[in-house]
Amino acid sequence: MTTYLDCWIRVATDLFAQALAGEPTFEESLPKPAMSTIGFVASIAGDEQGRLTVMLDSSILDAPLLGEGVDQREGWGELLRETFEAASGELLAKSGKKCKVEGVEETTAVSQVSRTFQLRAGDHNWQIMVRDEVKVPKAKPAAETKAAAAPAAPAPHVPVAHPVATDTALTQLSPGLELLLDVELEASLRFGCREMPLGELLELGPGDVVQLDRHVSDPVDLIVGDKIVARGDVVLVNGNFGLRVTEVSAPKKRLESIRCLF
Repeated sequence: MTTYLDCWIRVATDLFAQALAGEPTFEESLPKPAMSTIGFVASIAGDEQGRLTVMLDSSILDAPLLGEGVDQREGWGELLRETFEAASGELLAKSGKKCKVEGVEETTAVSQVSRTFQLRAGDHNWQIMVRDEVKVPKAKPAAETKAAAAPAAPAPHVPVAHPVATDTALTQLSPGLELLLDVELEASLRFGCREMPLGELLELGPGDVVQLDRHVSDPVDLIVGDKIVARGDVVLVNGNFGLRVTEVSAPKKRLESIRCLF
């Protein structure tokens, strides 16, 4: 059975290799004696719940793995937040379980660890310890479930009002729209933009870095045509990039934004 920790390990292996300098490797290893550490803990809610704590060898902050001139402590916090959130997307893709990261914060040393890993880059290696407290919540007793599911009886002699369906269905927004629901549209992600003089564009070469107008923690845009239809966070799904949607425009607005494509 695939667990949240299994997904975190897969995601961390991929992201560390992509985000850190020095061609790093991330592998499970035997634990070493106690050391000075910094820790980050994620609170997970959903089909799996609990806390996942990652403790880093504090000497890792002396190595510019995240780039020169970068606050390494803050950078590791952001990178680990990304691994926690991407693991939620991986878990959904692998097992259909839905969970989300409710928060990430720094923490002190933990008394027990579940798994130990070695992060190697060049001639250096650092120990990373993980404490897994993320579990599938216990099912409620059948009697309690039935009691919770049973509808409350209406008060005597008081008529029960039936809810009126709201006009949110796509097929209610435009007559005959159901004929277009199978039309495939090309959607793309926009991480940011920047205006550049033509001269700078012509001088670009391999290894150059173009800074965009968006912070790494800001949501990215989902674009159809030239319109934004949703925003969200980038995650990894089976080794591919994906988008966990956090904001969407109303159905009517989405149709208006892409009507030129029909």
